[in-house]
Amino acid sequence: MASTINALTGSGGVAILGDTSGEIELQSAGVTKAKVTSSGLQNASGVAITAQSGKNLIINGNMQIAQRAQSVTGITSSSGTYSTMDRFQDIVRTVGTWTQTQDTDVPTGQGFATSLKMDCTTANGSLSADSWLRWQTQLEGFNCQPFKFGTANAESITLSFWVKSNKTGTYCIELYQTDSGRAISKSYTIDSANTYEKKELTFVGDTAGNISNDNGSGFIVTYWFAAGANYQSGTLQTSWGAITTANRAVGQVNLADSTSNYINITGIQLEANTTATPFENLQYGQQLALCQRYYEYGTRNFYGSTDSAGNIVSEETYKVVKRATPTMVYGTWSWARSGTGGTGSPINYQTNINKWSCYIGAGLGYVASFSGGSWTASSEL
Repeated sequence: MASTINALTGSGGVAILGDTSGEIELQSAGVTKAKVTSSGLQNASGVAITAQSGKNLIINGNMQIAQRAQSVTGITSSSGTYSTMDRFQDIVRTVGTWTQTQDTDVPTGQGFATSLKMDCTTANGSLSADSWLRWQTQLEGFNCQPFKFGTANAESITLSFWVKSNKTGTYCIELYQTDSGRAISKSYTIDSANTYEKKELTFVGDTAGNISNDNGSGFIVTYWFAAGANYQSGTLQTSWGAITTANRAVGQVNLADSTSNYINITGIQLEANTTATPFENLQYGQQLALCQRYYEYGTRNFYGSTDSAGNIVSEETYKVVKRATPTMVYGTWSWARSGTGGTGSPINYQTNINKWSCYIGAGLGYVASFSGGSWTASSEL
């Protein structure tokens, strides 16, 4: 017999019964739900309870992967550009000029090495009505099914992250269901300037929404940093419903009002839970592979014989199967044959979710080598 902690029904309260076994049973209405033994935390059947794998639905929440660039300057307009960090888009309209960086400024002792930094380089202290500065990540519909949205069992979801800025005040978070067009917003406060703070926001589950089980955009998490009057002239929409423009970012401070302003964010976690749990750290290779489902780059070195049209065809299999048929971009490739050479850009031949192929002319009847051929495959949401 183990010591028990029993949540009572009827009369209410908690009953604690002790013994000397060295074990503790956690009960509800006399039914054991879990127990603590010398082997650790176990369920009622004695099976070890371990950390849930895949609980964090945000990819690259610790800002480790930046395949495109580690720093981009001169950001003045963007309708959804992936500038630096994989899986995170910046959306900018008439809010000055910004530099985005994969930064090494992180909360001390929390297991993070990098953060995303937005730094204002040209200010705008008087926003137009349709100005905005947003930063968002989109979740694939396949990955959103644990939310159980659109059912009576819709799960509450909790967003947690670390944030630091010199500009204190109110900031807004918006969640948006792409398929149903339903949204909810919440605000948080940066209380102390130039100090990392952990924020935890819990949103009720949406029993009326719907997230399709497919490879399209199912869910968008948006961080607001500045918003014109069009987006904050109403009342903050704190319940799920059809999106209302005036209610999206009510109370949002203007991070663009000084060139001294910046914001750093890292450790973003979104989980089906009513409370925030410790950040789920994945191995670097795991996280990179998750990002490569949406974007991958590489270089190609090869040689071959030209066909009857004087072209050489090259192909390569992706490291990770893509979300959908990607858009290919090829750089300038160098080639050499029979004592001569040059440069050229390949022409895409065939692309699917598994591999790409392209061709480049080298002249009839030759064997040519190609080197340094860069390529990117984008299958972003």
